[in-house]
Amino acid sequence: MSQVKGSIEVDVPVRTAYDQWTQFESFPEFMDGVERIEQRTDTLTHWVTKIGGVEREFDAEITEQVPDTKVAWVTVEGESEQSGLVTFQPIDPSHTKVTLRMDFDPEGMAENIGDKFGFVDRQVQSDLKRFKHFIEERGSATGGWRGQV
Repeated sequence: MSQVKGSIEVDVPVRTAYDQWTQFESFPEFMDGVERIEQRTDTLTHWVTKIGGVEREFDAEITEQVPDTKVAWVTVEGESEQSGLVTFQPIDPSHTKVTLRMDFDPEGMAENIGDKFGFVDRQVQSDLKRFKHFIEERGSATGGWRGQV
C-alpha cells in the first residue's frame, strides 16, 4: 500500500467546504480523472475513473462521516483498492484547512512507476487546488449532506 497526503486552505467557512465535499457527484468538476460518481445510498458511492488512459469502476463505502469534521471511506468492490480520509479544520470563521489522506494499492507497472515518481502526490495537490478554486468561485456549496455515519 502507498499513501498520499495533501492539504490546502480554502477561503470559505468550514460548513461550506464540508457541505461541498459531501456532494460526490460534483467531484468530476474539480477532480482530474474522475469521470462520474453516483451516490447510491447515504454511505455507498459508485465511481468511474480514467487516469492515464486506464478506466476503472469501483464502489466506495463511507465508513465515518462527522459534519464539518471528516469523511472517511474504503473501496468495497471493483477494480481499485483504496481508503481515505478528508478532514476539515476551521482556521477562522471564513477560512478552512482541508486535508486529504489516501492509502491505495497501485496495480501494474505503469501505476507503480507513477507512484514512485510522485504522480499521485501531484494529482492530489492539483485536485485540492481545483477544489479551492471551485468552492471559492461559487462562494457556496452546491448542496450538502449533514448526516452522521
